[in-house]
Amino acid sequence: MLKSSQFNTFRTALSIAIALILSFLVIFLVSDQPVEAIMRMITGPLSSKRLFANVIELMIPLIFTGVSVSIMFSANQINLGAEGSFHLGGLVAAVVGLMVPMSQGVHPIAAIILGGLTGAVFAAIPAILKIFTTASELVSSLMLNYIALFLGNYILSYYLRDTTAGALTSHLLPESVKLQSIVSGTNIHIGLFIALLTAVLGYLFLFKSKLGYMLRISGENEKFAKYSGMNIVTVILISQLLGGFIAGVGGSVQLLGMYRRFSWAALLGYGWDAIIVTTLSKKNPLFVPLAAFFLAYIRIGADIMSRSTDVSPEIVAITQGIIIILIVAEQFLSRYKHKLVAHEARLQMETEGAE
Repeated sequence: MLKSSQFNTFRTALSIAIALILSFLVIFLVSDQPVEAIMRMITGPLSSKRLFANVIELMIPLIFTGVSVSIMFSANQINLGAEGSFHLGGLVAAVVGLMVPMSQGVHPIAAIILGGLTGAVFAAIPAILKIFTTASELVSSLMLNYIALFLGNYILSYYLRDTTAGALTSHLLPESVKLQSIVSGTNIHIGLFIALLTAVLGYLFLFKSKLGYMLRISGENEKFAKYSGMNIVTVILISQLLGGFIAGVGGSVQLLGMYRRFSWAALLGYGWDAIIVTTLSKKNPLFVPLAAFFLAYIRIGADIMSRSTDVSPEIVAITQGIIIILIVAEQFLSRYKHKLVAHEARLQMETEGAE
């Protein structure tokens, strides 16, 4: 029998299994070749080195934004600014790369750090508005994302644009600022190691440090944290600054590792995807890479399926929606959880009685 401490893992795994089964049923209903479509989706990313590399390449930005949102949400601050921080991080990295000449070893580091700091400042704006005006951080961060987008488009159009190119794009980034590939024949770059390190450090911060403990306590019960003497304002600011910094670093790493130019004329969506990753990982940064890999895998698999069969890649949206509904639904398996807790309590009482 499961232990109550294993319940959340079991619940998440069961939610994913149910979502996949229901998605496969939908494929059987709409497709003339359902078995082939499902097999393409499941095994497609493993069919070649290039396709599996696409999974890893998509996973990298999801790790950054997933860790970012996990930290912000752990403080019960529903800040959606990771999308804007990611976008501005990439923009600042492009500005540093194009306008500030440096040596090859220092250039990417400076661009990534400055991109992270920009993301931190951006993510802190909704927190400051909430502290001083009680404005909802959810609404303000959602609106600020579009300010970040249009600011980026303005700078791209008037300061970075390559007028000889046939599209709205910057000049070519110098080789001195780009992140090197670590697997020949793919775009998997050194940012993968930075992302994995970020997940580990995020876990150590949230679950092994005093400040992380304060952050989680204030997120679970703000009144208790306040009466315990914790400075809620400081906790809120730190969580948003750190989350924004990580998202900004993610944007910088994504640009320098995957692009030859800055051409982000629209939001890329990794900040929104981070909410799915955070939900799957239960706000634990250590599980974020696994959740990011799963989401990247099914998306690449769905894309392969859509190119070779008659099923649309939007089937992934069904899977994502069902997973989120089941994971956030408090009543899903709640009776089973109560049985586990009661069983453990009974065993504990029997053990104490025998002693």
